[in-house]
Amino acid sequence: MELLAPAGNFEKLITAVHFGADAVYFSGKRFGLRAFAGNFDDEEIVKAMQYLHERGKKGYITLNIVANDEDFVGLNEYLELLVRAKVDGVIVSDLGVVKFIRDHAPSLNVHVSTQANVNNYYSAKVFADMGATRIVLARELSLKQIKALHEKLGGKVELEAFVHGAMCISYSGRCLLSNYLTGRESNHGACVQACRWKYYIREESRDDEYEMQEDSRGTYILNSKDMNMISHLKEMEEAGVVSLKIEGRMKSAYYVATVVNAYRMALDAKNYEVSEELVAELEKASHRRYSTGFYLDGKDKEFLEDSMPVQTHEFVATVVGKDGDGVVLEMRNRFVEGEELEILSPNKTIFNKKITMKNMTDDKGQPITDVKGVQQRVHFKTDLPLEVGDILRRAI
Repeated sequence: MELLAPAGNFEKLITAVHFGADAVYFSGKRFGLRAFAGNFDDEEIVKAMQYLHERGKKGYITLNIVANDEDFVGLNEYLELLVRAKVDGVIVSDLGVVKFIRDHAPSLNVHVSTQANVNNYYSAKVFADMGATRIVLARELSLKQIKALHEKLGGKVELEAFVHGAMCISYSGRCLLSNYLTGRESNHGACVQACRWKYYIREESRDDEYEMQEDSRGTYILNSKDMNMISHLKEMEEAGVVSLKIEGRMKSAYYVATVVNAYRMALDAKNYEVSEELVAELEKASHRRYSTGFYLDGKDKEFLEDSMPVQTHEFVATVVGKDGDGVVLEMRNRFVEGEELEILSPNKTIFNKKITMKNMTDDKGQPITDVKGVQQRVHFKTDLPLEVGDILRRAI
């Protein structure tokens, strides 16, 4: 199965590739549903696709807004750019945009977004007949339903499904709550994530009595748990899923590194057997409590989360270069001489190994004992085979 990672900017794209993604999805400055991610300008899209293809990876661009008439202005020129950039697919939710692409850029592979709410064979066949090559399934389907859909389609179109990350409380992500409360349009990429706020339910005639009470953690009655299917990859494959999608274009590079690395190792394991170490690994990046959503036929019925995100580890430094018998680090959080840090690396021989920070110097060769400058560069000697892109972290 393809491991598909999010890339909110170029740093995260590079991180995803380093830690084992087969493909990434990202957005240009227009037509995508994450307006507040860094995103890619036209020149960066071209460079990103070159970077990916040189490494045998694929790149998919999001065009998944729910479009108004005025949104089609400039779309043809944008499609011409994507064709020149040789993008491997465009992720689309709007039926009119699908038709526009088939008419104006027929060489582009169309991936139907989860926001198109494809729940059944007939909907899937309509998109397949229009020339779509892949469908990102509605998140409300069970694995049993996905398998039946796959068998009925008979290989006409590929199936992609979310495997990890934050889930929207609204039906397959088509939410109007942000529009109503703040005027920021969810379906045009400007969602304020109002579902994560605290809410109270009050019976109309009881002005001062709440039906749902706040506890010490708050009251998050619209806040969904995060998806985590790392222990069920074999079942997803048997259901006919060909691409496993990780949510998180707004998440940090550390989140991308941690999650992509864990799923890469799980996919590479015999029969997708998942160790306790990999299960624990997904606790180390920011997340809400985990759920398997609808996949397991309602066996995990508790979808709502009543607390804020948590994580067990934090990003301390990243390897940005080699230096003789050592490496150059770039600081992300303060650390000091003698501190023991943990290695996050796709190299299994050093993954999760501990390393003691000592004999650190600056660019001029002067000793450093306290690394506290923002993005301060540090030269560090080590006999461990750290590579550019590897990360050092610590337990919180």
